[in-house]
Amino acid sequence: MSNSALKRPVVFVGMMGSGKSAVGSAAAKILGVPFVDCDKEIEASAGMSIASIFSEFGEARFREAETQALNRVLQGPPAIIAAGGGTFMNEKNREEIGKHAISVWLKVAPDTLWQRVKHKTTRPLLKTPDPHGTLVNLLREREPIYAKATLTVCSEQECSVQTTASRVAERLLAKSAEFGIF
Repeated sequence: MSNSALKRPVVFVGMMGSGKSAVGSAAAKILGVPFVDCDKEIEASAGMSIASIFSEFGEARFREAETQALNRVLQGPPAIIAAGGGTFMNEKNREEIGKHAISVWLKVAPDTLWQRVKHKTTRPLLKTPDPHGTLVNLLREREPIYAKATLTVCSEQECSVQTTASRVAERLLAKSAEFGIF
């Protein structure tokens, strides 16, 4: 499908390593719509990496920047948006997403998430003595909030980015009339 006209933004939510950026970008290509990565927006605005923002200014300042970036992209032209893993945890962010967009939770099993993130050094929340335990605890805390998303799409370890993106695109098209997406 190409040259689709999104009527509302679609915000991908989920844990670090769930594939929000990769799947979001691929789904946007399938649907012929724009893609925006909130983390890239934050980095461009701050002129530094997310890891640097965390280390120099702390998590609270990063969360403020995250909310500002989300609000900017929600006010822009409708796009598929990859939100940071913690974005949806903020109640005001969820409210804004609910008012302006459709949310899609990329649900991924803990073992799959760990396989995807265990060798990455750019995950500030995992810079702990027990990164695996931290990831499992974060997932446990966040899953009930992520479950509030408009749609849930499971991404299994054996599924490629393209397969998951195709599933998301199919679900969005199937729910288009109900949610006013296209």
